Amino acid sequence: MEIKRSGSQPSGKGPADYFTGTVRIDPLVQAPNPARVVAACVTFEPGSRTAWHTHPLGQTLIVISGCGRAQRLGGPIEEIRPGDVVWFPPGEKHWHGAAPTTAMSHIAIQEALDGKAVDWMEQVSEEEYQG
Repeated sequence: MEIKRSGSQPSGKGPADYFTGTVRIDPLVQAPNPARVVAACVTFEPGSRTAWHTHPLGQTLIVISGCGRAQRLGGPIEEIRPGDVVWFPPGEKHWHGAAPTTAMSHIAIQEALDGKAVDWMEQVSEEEYQG
């Protein structure tokens, strides 16, 4: 058994290559081999968001606070709120982040395939974000 004590893992800033705006990433789980699960609590300030991306084995988001947005390629922008659970299937191009005037935090859970849990793509434009 391993216990990661609250506050024992440093927060990180969401890199500008993969995020727009101010984003904080708090690591939760990076399971050792042969397990593949990776999880983090991600907090987006108002208007902040991910770039377009996919996950080789899919991704689950559990919204824990605030109000956010999520969109899969070709679909409508969906509002997401605390208690909502969002599933993106493997390979589905998507983005997610905060609403324009409200911060949002979610727990992001995904599995790594051959050591890779995400494939990052282009930034979400302001026009795309606004819908």
